[in-house]
This record gives sequence, C-alpha cells and structure tokens, in this order.
Amino acid sequence: MNQIIDMEHQIKISDLEWTEGNVKGFLGKQLIDQKNGTFKLVKVNPKTSYPLHRHPDKTEFAYVIEGHPEFEIDSDQYQSKVGDFFIFPIGKRHAIRNNTEAECQLLVGAIME
Repeated sequence: MNQIIDMEHQIKISDLEWTEGNVKGFLGKQLIDQKNGTFKLVKVNPKTSYPLHRHPDKTEFAYVIEGHPEFEIDSDQYQSKVGDFFIFPIGKRHAIRNNTEAECQLLVGAIME
C-alpha cells in the first residue's frame, strides 16, 4: 500500500501522524510501504534503545538527519553524526541507541530479498 497524500507524487510529511512501533520511544511516519521495501521517517526519543535484532529477508539502512544515535552492527559500535549512513545487511544483528538528552531523527528503509 502506498502512503500518498495530496498529489500523486508528493507526500506531505507534516500531515502524517507519528505512530509508535513495537519499541517504546521509537515513532515513525511511513512514507513507502511496498512488498519489496519500506521507507519511513523515525523519531527516537532521548535515552531510548531499539534492542539487538536481525532480519532473515531484508537489508535495512538508516540515514541520520538529526541527533547523534549510536548503532551496533554485528558487534561493532558506531557513533554517528548528521549525514551518516548505515547499512544493516541481511542476517546481521543490529541495534539503535539514543543515549543523549535530545531527540534523534532518521530516515530508515528496508529492501526485501
């Protein structure tokens, strides 16, 4: 299902509601939701962590647009800054942590295999 608002090729992000996902403190605005992939704006509240997990059928990626979240990918730790891009390959354990007092925002997507 496509999330299209207003015009055929434009999504007005400001018109979308933040929706909390499976992990408390992680909220999203779904921009694309297709069988072969997804793309969303994600807000990570301060002092919040998404636990280690893996996906057997998709590669995920995240682009930092605000804040300094930490990423763990296959036991490697990464400190981030705005403009950093991370890839979480199929089957690799990964986690996202916002250990700061400020909110973070990410663009997060997935490509299905």
